[in-house]
Amino acid sequence: VQLQASGGGLVQAGGSLRLSCAASGLTFGSYVMGWFRQAPGKEREFLARINWDGIGTYYADSVKGRFIISRDNARNTVYLQMNSLEPEDAAVYYCASRSGGTWSLWGQGTLVTVSS
Repeated sequence: VQLQASGGGLVQAGGSLRLSCAASGLTFGSYVMGWFRQAPGKEREFLARINWDGIGTYYADSVKGRFIISRDNARNTVYLQMNSLEPEDAAVYYCASRSGGTWSLWGQGTLVTVSS
């Protein structure tokens, strides 16, 4: 059972990136999925979550209107489209699945660097 995040990299301020998180070994369509990030010296920050059906979503204020979470249950993958990136968005980004109200399974993280 694992989550594999990918898609990070170096982008200029104002640019876009799309992160992917592929799940294996779990009934993906049954789980709420989410994205988090952690910048150096800071606590892990919740960014967005999406319900099992792909319809219900919720965003942190820090990314609302710039980031879009989506999922493809047929591909066992959740995405995070990140637009209008700012240097403050630089961090390691993590995906996670939620079970029983707890974010219980985490991906390994993918690094996003934003140059000014």
